[in-house]
Amino acid sequence: MTMTTNPLQDLAAARRNGTPYGITSVCSAHPLVIQAAIRRALADRDAALLIEATCNQVNQFGGYTGMTPDLFVAFVKEVASREGLDASRIIFGGDHLGPNPWKAEPAAQAMGKAEAMVTAYVWAGFSKIHLDASMGCAGEPATLDDETIATRAARLAKAAEKAAGSRGGPMPLYIIGTEVPVPGGADHAISDLKPTEATAARRTIDIHRAIFSREGLEDAFGRVIAVVVQPGVEFGSENVVAYKPGASKQLTALLDQETALVYEAHSTDYQSRAALTALVASGFPILKVGPGLTFALREALYELDLVASEMIAGYGERSLARAMERVMLAAPGHWRSHYHGDETSLYLQRHYSYSDRIRYYWSNPTANVAVARLREALSGVAIPETLMRQFLPALPAELGAAGNPEAILLAAVDRVLADYDAACRPV
Repeated sequence: MTMTTNPLQDLAAARRNGTPYGITSVCSAHPLVIQAAIRRALADRDAALLIEATCNQVNQFGGYTGMTPDLFVAFVKEVASREGLDASRIIFGGDHLGPNPWKAEPAAQAMGKAEAMVTAYVWAGFSKIHLDASMGCAGEPATLDDETIATRAARLAKAAEKAAGSRGGPMPLYIIGTEVPVPGGADHAISDLKPTEATAARRTIDIHRAIFSREGLEDAFGRVIAVVVQPGVEFGSENVVAYKPGASKQLTALLDQETALVYEAHSTDYQSRAALTALVASGFPILKVGPGLTFALREALYELDLVASEMIAGYGERSLARAMERVMLAAPGHWRSHYHGDETSLYLQRHYSYSDRIRYYWSNPTANVAVARLREALSGVAIPETLMRQFLPALPAELGAAGNPEAILLAAVDRVLADYDAACRPV
């Protein structure tokens, strides 16, 4: 596969030529997830690494991570430098950039903040920009009409173009469109999903093209590389809907007419390697994954918590899990409106939901102390093969002998990344 500097620009051409390949979009700010993704990129010397931040996670006010776009870039580059990865191989993407963090405010105010956020992202070096103004603001319907969405997307594109022009360097690549349900997974059990209708995708493309042209943004629209649609994959709190290629045939056939575009697949978390491979082959080569990575990390942390409970005198019984329960109960804002049921159901969802809203709490100081205590307790301690089989059966038993809990955590995340890497390989 011959790539330009930015492999995102070749995705549509590769599909046209019958040699599709994909790229994994790592949507996480967790240091261990970033470290695992960088190590996997190092193993493939020709691969680019796409790392994305969302509008709620990272923005000019810090988001829930406390990081502005420039701080997020600096954080990722620091990990890359430590691991020996050339930062030029990293593509930074901004996901759902629009008024969503401020949708409780009037549209004029929310859009002003969204423009400032897009500007900050571009100035920080983000080159893949997802324009998403689909959500209603104060006093508006929850879902807006296509013309309003496209008009607001064009307004955000103008801000990005201006920032990129003054910054110098390559101009941004754009993603348009959104998907239903909202990012992060559904908050209820789901049994089936219909892919986006081809007519709806056609309308999204046509209206954006027309309004960008009206606003003098033809050149910017020429750098729209993908449309976010619903391919028929999703995860709820307790279940996952797998991809069915046959259900999206009409949708993917539209790409035979819009030959400069591909689709971007959100919520591909927890899909099998076969399903991910089928997504890439069908026309969904940009595979976003976030909660699935931190879910795997949480699994490994809790498994090590059990190991330490069995092996280490004075560690206590499930010390980490109990600390996380206290943290989540003390600050329920990230899960209360998303999880439902009796107290037992809420407890199980807090810790084990596919939505993985526990990921919002790992940066909490109490959580940091609990994780550090776990890692310190097992550092230099050889975990017997029998305990590895009992509590970490998906990982090689020899990993336990090294006495390196960090290596176990990274391996757990890498198992997920390996499926994406295999699915993204050229056909």
